[in-house]
Amino acid sequence: MTDQNPPPEPRGVRRLFARTSWPEARFLADVLRTETVGGALLLLGAVVALVWANSPWGDAYAELGRWVPWSGGAALHLDLDLATWAADGLLAIFFFVVGLELKREFVAGELRDPRRAALPVVAAVGGMVVPALIFVGVNVAGGGDGLRGWAIPTATDIAFALAVLAVIGAYLPQGLRAFLLTLAVVDDLLAITIIAVFYTDDFSVLPLLGALVPIALFGLLVQRRRTWWWALIPLAVVAWTLVHSSGVHATVAGVLLGFTVPVLAGKGGADGRGMPGLAEHLEHVWRPISAGFAVPVFAFFAAGVSLRGADLGAVVTDPIVLGIVLGLVVGKCVGILGSTWLLARFTRASLDEDISWSDLLGVSFLAGIGFTVSLLIGELAFGSDGVEGDNVKAAVLAGSLISALLATVVLRRRNKIYRAVALKEQVDLDQDGVPDVYQKPGG
Repeated sequence: MTDQNPPPEPRGVRRLFARTSWPEARFLADVLRTETVGGALLLLGAVVALVWANSPWGDAYAELGRWVPWSGGAALHLDLDLATWAADGLLAIFFFVVGLELKREFVAGELRDPRRAALPVVAAVGGMVVPALIFVGVNVAGGGDGLRGWAIPTATDIAFALAVLAVIGAYLPQGLRAFLLTLAVVDDLLAITIIAVFYTDDFSVLPLLGALVPIALFGLLVQRRRTWWWALIPLAVVAWTLVHSSGVHATVAGVLLGFTVPVLAGKGGADGRGMPGLAEHLEHVWRPISAGFAVPVFAFFAAGVSLRGADLGAVVTDPIVLGIVLGLVVGKCVGILGSTWLLARFTRASLDEDISWSDLLGVSFLAGIGFTVSLLIGELAFGSDGVEGDNVKAAVLAGSLISALLATVVLRRRNKIYRAVALKEQVDLDQDGVPDVYQKPGG
């Protein structure tokens, strides 16, 4: 029978992927449920774009993306076409939700404990460094013309990855799910930093300093729990406009606004015993808008690569394409799996007894889904039009699809094993009132 009070771990030994608290488990379950729908809509937007762009009406799709709805906004650099509005404007909502998630992880989640945060942080760094090195190596060998796209394969799409995991991994250990969520959150933070530092053109300091005023006012209101939509939304729009005018990518404004929102609700709040904090409340309000509208619309305008008349042989041998695909499929897996192994090898940490290295292999492949942020960085590096832009989109789509398929193969097998164990435990519980000793599924 299972020991209801297991002995404490030996001094100095810690478990990787150990179970989190009940509030964390409930939060993860809520995230996975919503991301399933969001991931499906994201996929739908991409598929519709691909079909339309490669149909006889593909020119109409291209013209729609280039349409400028407000030509009079040139003074504020807001004379943007629809595709740019989707990338700069709607994705700011997505990054606002990401900012809320980051703030929550740092204050009340996995990242609040430096010892527990070490694993996803190290894995996220490894999962970004190795893909970047692979991309650089491939492009240096191919002539070095595409090096400015080194960051494209470093990103993990949190919505898509969690959606795939929710669909195929209902019985996978909860610690593995927590690891993927935390890794993706850290990955987003590093990707945001890369965008702000390496993909900012024509930087102007005055608008950026001016943006601090509405951000500070926004923060003052939310810190005092004043959630007046008629005040917060205009302040957010002004902050976004000023950040956009500064030359820094406007989605950074969404993250900064998310960081100002308090996570804890005071005594008894945000810890599962009382009312949720304001960050959790705003995430609950804005996540459906982000996952159900902003990200799918961005995918619709970003994923429509036309292959009509394209030289597929040239596309497949393009160093940029090879670097992105290998970075997402091989680099992400090697970086995350390798950095985790090194952490376990050179510290006193070990995998939790519920988890095998095969589970981690599947999650490492899953992190190679770099759809949303990879497409965004690709546009910043190579533009959305032209041969290079189309090749980048095709490479991101191919690399993300291959990663998703490999993850599905590995995790479906693991999920069947965990499902069999769960059913056996349920039978034992029904017969004896207590389950038998849990045996770690073989990997």
